[in-house]
Amino acid sequence: MSFKTTAGITVGKLGNLAISLIAKNRGTNWAGETAMRIDPELIAHIKGIDADKVIFITGTDGKSTVTNLVAHILRYNGFSVVSNLEGANLTTGVATSLLKASSLGGNVKADYFVFETDERYLYQIREQLPCNNLIVTNILKDQMQRNGDPDYIYRKIRRVIEKFGMNVFLNGDEPRSCSLADYAPKTVFYGAEKHSQAFTKDDTFVTLPCPKCQCSIKFDYYNNDSLGSFHCDKCGYTNNNGNLKEGRRRQADYRSTNADFAARTFRINGTEYTMPYDPPHMLYNYAAATAACKEIAGLTEAQCAEALKSFKLLAGRIESVTYKGRHIKFMRFKQENPETFQNFINTIAADKEDKVVIIGLDTVNDIDPFYMNTFYAFDCDYSQLIRSNVKRFYFVTDTVAYDAANCFMYGGVDPSRVDIIPTGDEEEILDIIEDCGYTNIYLAVTLHKFEIIQEMVRKGK
Repeated sequence: MSFKTTAGITVGKLGNLAISLIAKNRGTNWAGETAMRIDPELIAHIKGIDADKVIFITGTDGKSTVTNLVAHILRYNGFSVVSNLEGANLTTGVATSLLKASSLGGNVKADYFVFETDERYLYQIREQLPCNNLIVTNILKDQMQRNGDPDYIYRKIRRVIEKFGMNVFLNGDEPRSCSLADYAPKTVFYGAEKHSQAFTKDDTFVTLPCPKCQCSIKFDYYNNDSLGSFHCDKCGYTNNNGNLKEGRRRQADYRSTNADFAARTFRINGTEYTMPYDPPHMLYNYAAATAACKEIAGLTEAQCAEALKSFKLLAGRIESVTYKGRHIKFMRFKQENPETFQNFINTIAADKEDKVVIIGLDTVNDIDPFYMNTFYAFDCDYSQLIRSNVKRFYFVTDTVAYDAANCFMYGGVDPSRVDIIPTGDEEEILDIIEDCGYTNIYLAVTLHKFEIIQEMVRKGK
């Protein structure tokens, strides 16, 4: 091992140690970033990694959850796992995780390596880290300033599959992901059966081009936004197509069926599972994790189901806090992403009690220059939300409050139930909550703003 690599590993491990003493859940990129300044190919110099035991998880939505699920199931069943569970999914985040697990000599011992990987960095990570297994959750609109068109991300993922001959686990109910099977030596499909919360959309809602012929994809129904039973009238492409010319459809290899959201149960290949979390999109995450753990680690569905009983997300999409008798439910969602915003809307709509909804779409500040837009909100269906006893809608933030309100009213929300208060002040938002007259509050603001509000509530404002 070269002096450069030794120095990089030493500095990186010291950095990890310092971070663990100061703040255990912070600095998930810092040690790897520092080490890779010394040795840019540090990941490639880590020893003891079997490519068949490495799993990459990428895609627009769900990759953090699937990473946590796969790691949890494997560990529950006695395997040692190295993973970036904190969500640091760039090259430096993967390096940080490997440094934590390695010796000073650069050797790492684990049964499996499970890494969430950013779609744009997937190629760079795979160049250094041998891996034969790739889970793709979905390829959807997301962070348009950063990612551009989803078909651009599709081509980046396809390049990795073709270049490195990776075995893939594909969401058979999402058209772009499903078609990546054309480029892989081995494909395992996962999906979900039509369930009680499935829905349809009329022709006014956007669809997507067929990844095979570029004509419009049509959905027979949606299990989740952009996921469901689909087909192309021109070329015959359809879910998990085994023979394009004959237009035959075959079901996914691992498919969540018999979903009972009241009882919080479902089945995969006849085995009953308990849902630790019951939003409909989780059915796909459970199926993906089961597929990977059975195909790669040889676990049974029963072993996966038993492990799920104790599964907990590091950070759920809903956090609750009580303030002066008001029950505030903070909704995590990723801005610029219509699918996650639709999930947020559907979650609120599923609550039929009287409620108030406070929407704080805001500046996107993860890329310089910072910018703001609400285009993704125009892609969403508000019909269920309108029928779900929302008494008032408040639109806050001093950036796009008026535009966000316009999206909802365009979608059918009664303007007489809308209040626009263009403020970025957390104390004013708490005043709205206190004065609204209802105890059931849904709040959608940035995570940073919620953390400030949460701290103000803890201190009694």
